[in-house]
Amino acid sequence: MTLAGFYFRQFSMIQYIDFAFRLLLAFFIGGTIGLERSNHFKEAGIRTHILVCVTAALIMLISKYGFADLSGTEMMETFGTKGADSARVAAQAVSGISFLCAGVIIKVGSNIKGLTTAAGIWMTAGIGLAIGAGMYFVVAVTVVLLWIVQYALYKMPFGADSYDSYHVVLKVRNAQDFDAELQTKLKELEVQITDSNITWTRDGGTEYDFILRRAESIDYNELKQFVAEHEEIISYSYCPINRSHVI
Repeated sequence: MTLAGFYFRQFSMIQYIDFAFRLLLAFFIGGTIGLERSNHFKEAGIRTHILVCVTAALIMLISKYGFADLSGTEMMETFGTKGADSARVAAQAVSGISFLCAGVIIKVGSNIKGLTTAAGIWMTAGIGLAIGAGMYFVVAVTVVLLWIVQYALYKMPFGADSYDSYHVVLKVRNAQDFDAELQTKLKELEVQITDSNITWTRDGGTEYDFILRRAESIDYNELKQFVAEHEEIISYSYCPINRSHVI
């Protein structure tokens, strides 16, 4: 018997159809997860998630079925592979995906970006491995949980995730008299300062650069009124930041 004939004898046509179904399922589920991330302008989008999910499914198929010719003791001794561990391929996939996830995590000031995306990629890989293993019920449960995390919790945040964030910059002169009033105003607003940068210029001016978080929204008119009450403020800027870009 030829080598090709021996190989194609290992699997039935139904098994090949099942393999194709698993890869297609990984393709569509990975794309669905990537679509949600892409809609929020994340670094890893549709194509990245599809590649990760399908590749993980493929690796799992290879790990689980690629060594079918070694399943018998006689075959393992014949090919000199006695004691081979077919699960080692899937194990290496875990290390590889972890390295890929680390690449999308970015530190900007005191904020960390990309954690949700990295976790989504990691779960996508896990789903791909489960699909490759044929654990469809586990896949269904995981996808429901992932939907809750990525969609439902995004629409209905709670705790610190429910805080709105704002980037506020104030340029002032005579900062010594203004600093105390600014601190009083921040306490009055009950804001959380997640990042701050104070710059002094040679002409005696001071620039306050804040990232503020607050459970209730900071109204632009409220800030405008505060600026109008203080002549020492030369200029100011106010920019709301979407929660998805801060978490």
